[in-house]
Amino acid sequence: MKNLIPSYVRVPLIFAVVFAGMEFFIDSGDKPAFIKYPMVSLFLGVFLFLLVAIEIVISAVDKVTYQLLTEEQKKQLEEAQSISFTESKFYKSLTRSKSIEQEADVMLDHDYDGIKELDNVLPPWWVYLFYGCVIFAVVYLVRFHVIGDYTQKEEYEMEMMKAEKEHEEYLKTAPDLVNVDNVELLTDDASIEEGKKVFEANNCFSCHGQNLQGGIGPNLVDKFWINGGGVKNIFKLVSEGSTTNPVMAPWKEVIKPADIQKLASYIISLEGSNPKEAKEAEGEIWGEKTIEVIPTEQVEIVTD
Repeated sequence: MKNLIPSYVRVPLIFAVVFAGMEFFIDSGDKPAFIKYPMVSLFLGVFLFLLVAIEIVISAVDKVTYQLLTEEQKKQLEEAQSISFTESKFYKSLTRSKSIEQEADVMLDHDYDGIKELDNVLPPWWVYLFYGCVIFAVVYLVRFHVIGDYTQKEEYEMEMMKAEKEHEEYLKTAPDLVNVDNVELLTDDASIEEGKKVFEANNCFSCHGQNLQGGIGPNLVDKFWINGGGVKNIFKLVSEGSTTNPVMAPWKEVIKPADIQKLASYIISLEGSNPKEAKEAEGEIWGEKTIEVIPTEQVEIVTD
């Protein structure tokens, strides 16, 4: 049996197509699917083994079948296999071209300085492609210009809405992207309320009081700050802890960065609330004109 594509090309090609398809359709995040999911590697290994085994079996069957042929049948087979692809019936059905011996049948009367013109028919594949384009154009015309389906603007808006929903779903499971460099103050009621829940859920009131008036820890509602005020410094303090007070441990392994941002915003929202039994001020007055995070080595050590 004559193969247009050798087995040493066919096997890697089929395997590559299956491999690429699995990588495309299986969502494996930032790792290849065959690494993240062992079953994918197992499947690919078994699939490759079967491909090689099938090729070996087919080759063995061809050899056995060939040995069973008579000399005349072998000669006919060799003659059939000696025909090139361009001379095959399949190729000729695609082009419908005439051989040199048949050019007289399609020769036109035009003669340009001895150069004659042939009236060959168009290749069937080109004709069918042209018909397909005509059908597509008619359907498109009726759908968008007669019936009046969605416009390009409406399609754009639908795609944008879809992208926004996908982005929202991604953010629900994506790693937190908030850090001390890009954290911003949140002022909406929903974020402030979430920050309050974070404050209560992590027992921050045990040191700073239910109304942030202070206790074991400092007062958080006045303008005085030991480690610097503002959303960036508070975010850094909660995330990494205080170098001046070991009681204030780092919380970055417990609270997500996005929740620390909400917590810091909640604390700032209560500035100036003056709760009862507020603890005496500690540290220095913090002004909004200072926008940089205070370096750790410049923090004044305060002992309780």
